[in-house]
Amino acid sequence: MKFVISREALLRPLQLVAGVVEKRQTLPVLSNVLLEIEGQQLSLTGTDLEVELVGRVTLDEVGQEGAITVPAKKLMDICRSLPDGAQIEVEQDEARVNVRSGRSRFTLSTLPATEFPNVDAVADEHTFALPQIDLRRIIDRTSFAMAQQDVRYYLNGMLIEVTPESLRAVATDGHRLATCVATVTGPKEAQQIILPRKGVLEMAKLLTDPEATVSLALSANHLRAHTEAFTFTSKLVDGKFPDYSRVIPKGGNNVMLGDRTELRQVFNRTAILSNEKYRGVRMLLSTDNLQVFANNPEQEEAEESTAVEYQGDSLEMGFNVSYLQDVLGVISTEQVKFTLSDANSSALIEESHDSDAMYVVMPMRL
Repeated sequence: MKFVISREALLRPLQLVAGVVEKRQTLPVLSNVLLEIEGQQLSLTGTDLEVELVGRVTLDEVGQEGAITVPAKKLMDICRSLPDGAQIEVEQDEARVNVRSGRSRFTLSTLPATEFPNVDAVADEHTFALPQIDLRRIIDRTSFAMAQQDVRYYLNGMLIEVTPESLRAVATDGHRLATCVATVTGPKEAQQIILPRKGVLEMAKLLTDPEATVSLALSANHLRAHTEAFTFTSKLVDGKFPDYSRVIPKGGNNVMLGDRTELRQVFNRTAILSNEKYRGVRMLLSTDNLQVFANNPEQEEAEESTAVEYQGDSLEMGFNVSYLQDVLGVISTEQVKFTLSDANSSALIEESHDSDAMYVVMPMRL
């Protein structure tokens, strides 16, 4: 196997593929990236047995065909350290790979390509395409609400719900919920899958071309996303996601409209003196005015008020300020709408009009 490639052409797919590679692996070959040459196409594959990413690069010249695995992090560090515009020559020499660029020469250990595991083939039960920008948007709008290491393992991921007309993403950690929907021409039958946290975050990194589409294939055990440059495959979480529709508050009659930037700054400032562990703030809502209070065990206090649009009974509520900051960080409109029932009910947060995303934050007792 032998090929010549520019540093820039190799670095981007290598960085993305290396992101999938598990740092603390049980099998030595899992810390490697698989390099394959077919004609003028170089394929790079990384996997941790749960997630697999294949990147494809077209070479300027036909390479010498073959396949070998090399240490992913070392090859990436070599590419990063080389100067911009450098040409890199990679050549297999029996059980070693030589990497040359200018006056630099590196010899890397290898493992046979036959040892490299393949993620099971996806039986493409449901296949459809949508703009990359739409899929990236619903992931960006919801992924922050995924649990991280919850014993309820099905919360450590994202629910993807597909219907013939829409694609919805839902994430919750049990204290807050985020959902966003995109219009697609999906499969004829509705389907729900749970994509693991790592799969969500790695797939989002690939969706960088606002003009291009991504093809999704869903099966009982896998999701596969295919773009011109990458093929991403992830195993699914085997579990039952909670019925998110039951969590979304209905019939709240107290509606507050506020300036998103102003509210975000108020929460950022009062959060400084909130309890570092519980992050609670108290909100006092009255006619066209919102007061926010925070305190901590050191007897330090913060208090701030801001003008809002509100006509209703006075309300006093407690919330985790980090959850409110996260929501205001992903909403894109200038105004934000809070719908509230009472001090003990969850808050429904949306963009001020025609929102395709909804956020639910549970209250805190302060």
